[in-house]
Amino acid sequence: MHVEIWTDIACPWCYIGKARFERALAAFEHRDHVEVVHRSFELNPRAEDGTTPIIDAVAAQYGRTRDQQIAREEYAASEARSEGLDFRVGGRVHGNTFDLHRLLHFAKARGLQAELMNLAFQVNFADERSIYDTETLASLAVEVGLDEAEVREVLADAGAYAEHVRADERRATELGAGGVPFFVLDQRYGVTGLQPVELFTQTLEQAWKNGSRSSRPV
Repeated sequence: MHVEIWTDIACPWCYIGKARFERALAAFEHRDHVEVVHRSFELNPRAEDGTTPIIDAVAAQYGRTRDQQIAREEYAASEARSEGLDFRVGGRVHGNTFDLHRLLHFAKARGLQAELMNLAFQVNFADERSIYDTETLASLAVEVGLDEAEVREVLADAGAYAEHVRADERRATELGAGGVPFFVLDQRYGVTGLQPVELFTQTLEQAWKNGSRSSRPV
């Protein structure tokens, strides 16, 4: 079975949704036959400096009051903690994730994408460190085992892996994804947004059952 997951590291629902999917997958009988591929998605491709406080930036982006955005942050924190995830409220900054997505594709080519994604999520939501400046990105990549010289070369070249990111985003548009997290199983079953573990379990079982049936000799 082939599972594609579109995420943005700046998205709290992706942080939580990833954990819930992985919990369902861990309990899935056929988990060893499931290939998971992570795809890029930018919630705000026009974001710039990476220094604006997250509460103010997201409230402005979606037309909410500051109190409304704080309430959403607190709800996200509660949902994250229910999954055993650390989540600090309000201290993050907002910025452009395109370079991080490029770096995640480089990490994928080196077999370390999942490790870099997990660390980036932790740094952003649990540690509230910036994931937008070059030095932090380089240090995270090196921490998961990537070569520093290669990492810095990728970050210095704005075109490196850029088309990989754009291709993922075009595919998300083709599939009608208006936001993330967005899960696609065997190119037939979609799960969008923050969903319970039980829904992932049901979808995995359905996709496996129907995929196995379609592969039987007629």
